Amino acid sequence: MAARDMLVSSASLASYTAALQVLFRGMTFLLNAFTLRYVSKEIIGLVNVRLTLLYSTIIFLAREAFRKACLSGGAEQNWTQIINLLWLTVPLGMLWAVLLSWVWLRLLQVPDPALLPHYEAAVVLFSLSAVVELLVEPLCVLAQAHMCVKLKLVYAVFLLISYVLYFVTFIGSHEAQKNSFPLTRVIDLLPKSINDQTILDWKLAALTWSFYKQSFLKQVLTEGERYVMTFLNVLNFGDQGVYDIVNNLGSLVARFVFLPIEESFYIFFAKVLERGKGSVMQKQEDVDLAAGVLEVLLRLVLLIGLSVTVFGYSYSQLALDIYGGSLLSSGSGPTLLRCYCLYVLLLATNGVTECFTFAAMSKEEVDRYNFIMLVLSISFLCISYFLTWWHGAVGFILANCMNMGLRIAHSVHYIACYFKLSSNRPLLALRPSWRLLLVYLGCGIITVLSEETLCCAKGWLYRLLHIAIGAGCFVTLLLIVFFTETRLVHFIRTQFLSGYKKET
Repeated sequence: MAARDMLVSSASLASYTAALQVLFRGMTFLLNAFTLRYVSKEIIGLVNVRLTLLYSTIIFLAREAFRKACLSGGAEQNWTQIINLLWLTVPLGMLWAVLLSWVWLRLLQVPDPALLPHYEAAVVLFSLSAVVELLVEPLCVLAQAHMCVKLKLVYAVFLLISYVLYFVTFIGSHEAQKNSFPLTRVIDLLPKSINDQTILDWKLAALTWSFYKQSFLKQVLTEGERYVMTFLNVLNFGDQGVYDIVNNLGSLVARFVFLPIEESFYIFFAKVLERGKGSVMQKQEDVDLAAGVLEVLLRLVLLIGLSVTVFGYSYSQLALDIYGGSLLSSGSGPTLLRCYCLYVLLLATNGVTECFTFAAMSKEEVDRYNFIMLVLSISFLCISYFLTWWHGAVGFILANCMNMGLRIAHSVHYIACYFKLSSNRPLLALRPSWRLLLVYLGCGIITVLSEETLCCAKGWLYRLLHIAIGAGCFVTLLLIVFFTETRLVHFIRTQFLSGYKKET
């Protein structure tokens, strides 16, 4: 697939993923808003922190490294070897499910059955659902690698059934032949031996092992606060529940927008650039394209992150009051969400910079970065513990901000070195114009004054007026961005929107 075709497909994949994230997460969001009024904070803390952590840990440790390694490389890959390698995620997931279930049942404090019943059954079911989801991994990677952007489906069992039905129909079809799809029979999806070749691509397996070691460390950094809460008991289940609700609410933009962009454009960078080679050792056209895309993506997520930070500060308390009532809007909830809005800005920048960095790194560079991740993981856990002891749940967010800042610094340094001998300077996108900064500053001042004057104890009429003022500021900001950020607007119109319309 040509580099520019890969760009269109990546943009389409990001658009589809973001749209479906909004659809399915929106349903969950509404159900949670209803549940908050009838379920205790303790149950929310147990399910959303401890049990969800079990599920995400099994999934992450079993598949993350395989995905990153197997999505790298070009058309010369042997897909039989890759599929054989991907099927290893299932027994690996079973092993992690057994080990971690034992830890959750035997080493962690078991909740009081009178307040939080059926804990043991819940642990088993969460572990089992993770293993079921891993069954679809070979099909999922195959679909992502060949940009089957129409295939972005729901969850667990339905995900498995949908992928199987899709590929049973797709393999051997005219469309598959037209796109030079590497498999010709459905049975090729199963692991098997290869005549005169090794059963696995050992170079790719070594790269997978490098990413696998990194996965342990990245999981600690990604879910570090949940591990601290789960294993060190620094917060009770009620405080864990409030923190998790605020965390989920604050990360909506990250899940809806940043994560689809990161996943889709990691594939784009991994396919366009040759891993481990500098910018001067590759096709100049591909390097220029990758640099241009990176620059636009950095500017896009930067503007989104700044918007979340500026407007989130003045609307945190109102959002929590609408979403969960006084359970969330009173106490530490608004302060937590305001801090999280700043974290979103760092999260946005880190997602895109690491997306490029992990796609361009050689195996040796990945191994070196694993050591850096180890240092960051240890320091993050220590900082999280002490900041939480000092300032409660806010300490977790402050520790995350410090950790994310260090990761951004490393990725920015790598990108700067990568393009040092090139005329491309994609990192300039992280320097917004003074006009935009003045607009953001003005919006921040107006909305803060509006909150102090109108919100949130003076009735709904004042709240609606506060919302209207914020909406006016946001529309003004959008208009200024539209007329000043012409390159960004052109990219969105020609890649995201046109690609989505073409696929539709």
